[in-house]
Amino acid sequence: MKIAIAHDYLIQMGGAERVVEVFHHMYPQAPIFTTVFSSSRLLGALKDADIRASWLQKMPGGKTNFKGMLPLYPFAIRDFDFREFDVVLSSSSAFMKSIQVPKETFHLCYCHTPMRFAWDYDTYMQRQSNSNVLKQLLKIYMQQLKAWDQRTSKNVNQFIANSSVVKNRIQNYYHRDSDIIFPPINTSRFHSSSMIGDYYLIVSRLVSYKRIDLAVETFSRNGLPLYIVGEGPDLGRLRQMAKANVSFLGRLEDAAVTELMAKCRALVFPGEEDFGITPLEANAAGRPVIAYQSGGALDTIKPKLNGIFFKRQEIDDLDAAIKEVESHAWDVQQIVSHAQKFDEKAFMENFKNYVSKAYEKFREGR
Repeated sequence: MKIAIAHDYLIQMGGAERVVEVFHHMYPQAPIFTTVFSSSRLLGALKDADIRASWLQKMPGGKTNFKGMLPLYPFAIRDFDFREFDVVLSSSSAFMKSIQVPKETFHLCYCHTPMRFAWDYDTYMQRQSNSNVLKQLLKIYMQQLKAWDQRTSKNVNQFIANSSVVKNRIQNYYHRDSDIIFPPINTSRFHSSSMIGDYYLIVSRLVSYKRIDLAVETFSRNGLPLYIVGEGPDLGRLRQMAKANVSFLGRLEDAAVTELMAKCRALVFPGEEDFGITPLEANAAGRPVIAYQSGGALDTIKPKLNGIFFKRQEIDDLDAAIKEVESHAWDVQQIVSHAQKFDEKAFMENFKNYVSKAYEKFREGR
């Protein structure tokens, strides 16, 4: 099979980009098609990849204001040419699942979620600082975008969901079935430590829907040290509400994050995520997770084994979960063993087998 990889954009390096990194490791000769990318922000393993960007890459602001280019993405993906490929593997939480491929080409979409900013617009924009006029204009556009997103879901031959909640969204929004394959974790990158610090940890993009503000407010009240690794548009607002015990460390190299995870009291995961790779990375370092009881965490957090849930996104609920983490005796080896079930080696073997069988089924049905 001649394979191409397609990913929404390579501007911010999060869990979805980690998955693309593994796809590149699995299929190193496969070019990666994307709307726009930043060379300076690419994960190390992607720096040698054959990355083919759309015309947005050359537009002023294409790399620095990629959210401002929102109306252009549906047009940018039209120009990709996939005629030379047998299989196109799209990795999508936004636009790339809508690419058009020849009828002879098998389009397999690994869906991180249907675009949340369209389908769950009110929640996504709830804490954004945009004017009410702009929010209303965007809401009108999102209605059009949802119709386009639903219509172009037919461009996919087979969906894979990255979690149970995403499988349900694919069914609800696209009326399509999907199989679940959980994202891969590079557990070998992490190690446990016998020396545990006094701090709690967040590793995340700083965007409003991830509810980092809830953690900042909670720790500002209880006075416990909280380290926040990451950057994003919500940084200014978070700094304003934070007290001195909350430290913003910015974007760090993987080695530094690994050390912080190994020695934290626990990782705090306050938002509803589609899957959530970071909690399992903390587990691979032997540390428990405090997670909001929703979304992808329902697939990965086993209470009292590798973490604690809190039910409402309220300060009192999160504070109670922090106290529960402190009082529980955690078995480091059990936590690590749980994370290893999601290791990327098992993922690569399962995924390659899935692609081969799905492609053969596609060919037989043509």
